[in-house]
Amino acid sequence: MAGAAAARLRAEIRRRERELRGLRERLAAELARGDTAEQEEDGERERDEAACGARQPSAAEPARGDAGHAEDEDGARGMRERLAAELARGDSGDADEEDEDDDEEEGSLGFPAELPPLPARSALSAAEILRYSRQLVLPELGVRGQLRLARSSVLVVGCGGLGCPLAQYLAAAGVGRLGLVDHDVVETSNLQRQVLHGEARRGRPKARSAAAALRRLNSAVQYVPYRGTLRPRSALRLVRQYDIVADCSDNAPTRYLVSDACVLAGRPLVSGSALRLEGQLAVYNHRGGPCYRCLFPRPPPPDAVTNCADGGVLGAVTGIVGCLQALEVLKIASGMGSSLSGSMLMFDALEGRFRNIKLRPRRADCAVCGDSPSITCLQDYEAFCGSCATDKCRALQLLPAADRLSVQQYKALLDARAPHVLLDVRPPAEADICRLPHALHIPLRSLQDREPHALRRLHERVREERQRTDGQTPLPVYVVCKLGNDSQKAVKILQELPAEEFGSVVAKDIKGGLMAWATKIDSTFPQY
Repeated sequence: MAGAAAARLRAEIRRRERELRGLRERLAAELARGDTAEQEEDGERERDEAACGARQPSAAEPARGDAGHAEDEDGARGMRERLAAELARGDSGDADEEDEDDDEEEGSLGFPAELPPLPARSALSAAEILRYSRQLVLPELGVRGQLRLARSSVLVVGCGGLGCPLAQYLAAAGVGRLGLVDHDVVETSNLQRQVLHGEARRGRPKARSAAAALRRLNSAVQYVPYRGTLRPRSALRLVRQYDIVADCSDNAPTRYLVSDACVLAGRPLVSGSALRLEGQLAVYNHRGGPCYRCLFPRPPPPDAVTNCADGGVLGAVTGIVGCLQALEVLKIASGMGSSLSGSMLMFDALEGRFRNIKLRPRRADCAVCGDSPSITCLQDYEAFCGSCATDKCRALQLLPAADRLSVQQYKALLDARAPHVLLDVRPPAEADICRLPHALHIPLRSLQDREPHALRRLHERVREERQRTDGQTPLPVYVVCKLGNDSQKAVKILQELPAEEFGSVVAKDIKGGLMAWATKIDSTFPQY
């Protein structure tokens, strides 16, 4: 009974905390509207003077008014800014203090139906002029461009390696509203490149972690975190509430989903990607340019797609591409335009080289943006791409069940000292991180290229191990990799090797690979 009562109390506390956050947001919005209305009532003269950063006293004002009125006005504005900062800090603190149960409950609420429009702005406050002074003096931006940034809203899809630097610079520049979409939670392996998150935020939703960090950077920006996977049923409604969309995702289904939603909603899409030591950046569906489907009408085969978890990435590369995405978003939002509409920027970090490739124009027969589109609503993109819309589900199914075994089954064979060969087909860099001591390491690429040296090493190990058998039964060759995907490709290659050269062998892969071994068999085995 005591436990049930405590649970009810915790639920009530969480409900009231959410109500309090809502009241804070409403109060901040009212204060912002009040500040804007007060500035508009000052008249054209004071708006011009405020934009120039100086308010000249009027001879018609009372003797006290010259200094007193300006002092009161600046004091009131300063109090509003301090209160807004306190509200933002309080909201961030509340979010930091909530437990995992509250995270689950809030994540289940889904995406809100509608956001209120951003308040109209006709002038900058003295505090804003000081804050953004280094970019205000740029003739390409100026006061007009800064006001456009303050009225603009950007949806960031993915709060990872690209989304973190992108959102950071958009917030610092004074974009009015940032929507932050991410289904995942902060993990230790994220911290090498996802610079908005810290060690204390591990296990917390990335969208809310990013929003809390950004509030500490610029409390004047509105942050709307969405904890969840972007789905066809909600994507179009969400995209229509924002002026620009930045795709920072790491999987094919989300890229197609976001692109199609932007075309249907009439929104420009700034898309970035980074892998290993390379990055790409393009702007789609802007100024009559092509959309993502114009360039890639059909998705690649699932087994040909590599993401950061599989192929790796240097953190600085995602930082560079994310900053370039932020630059394109700021140029579009402020009215400067986009230099990458109709072209793709390629970045080679190893060579320190950029290339700008001109893209083919919009296709008249494109299924979504063409003259007679066949796609008029969002579809099932996981079925279209044959893969999951998250990087958490990367398991391929290339072999029948009879050609696979679990890590528990392999552990039982190992304990029974059954004759076999364990073949590790990971790249050399991964094998240097960790390995099972009895495994023979031959990279998948060497098998695919049929390198004689690699095949000779495999043949020698098979011959040595066969000496432990009666020679009548086939020798098992179990293949392992990181996750159990490359090992299936290797098994197919081994099944094609000539029997007269390798004798009678049976090749099978170990499901889940070494990461399954680490989680289910040996907790001391390193995970990466």
